[in-house]
Amino acid sequence: MLIDEHLGANGAREATELELEEEGGALRLKAGELDVELPLEILEQVMIRYGKPLADDVSLEGPQLELAGGRVLHRIRHRARYDVIARDFLVYVRTGEAPLVELSTSIAAALVHLARALNRMR
Repeated sequence: MLIDEHLGANGAREATELELEEEGGALRLKAGELDVELPLEILEQVMIRYGKPLADDVSLEGPQLELAGGRVLHRIRHRARYDVIARDFLVYVRTGEAPLVELSTSIAAALVHLARALNRMR
């Protein structure tokens, strides 16, 4: 699932993606040359840290990742009346907890930062 896309310093398109591996269901973060298996706990802690409660009337239509333990990560696109360009948000849903929402670019930046640190430690 594409969670962020922007132009890099050289003008080339840079994408940040989260994928589930077919075997074992591990979460994988890909951003440029970075390709790291990311523990689900990192995603959860980032969403808990930065996420805000999702309004009850928001529809969760769009791409989603079915994660372990009944958790689901949704990407939704929203354009407020005063916005010219729609923005992408990530919504993290846990069983028995209120869904958490945050701009996908913010979550992507935090995940890339932590993935790079994790990669250096390995």
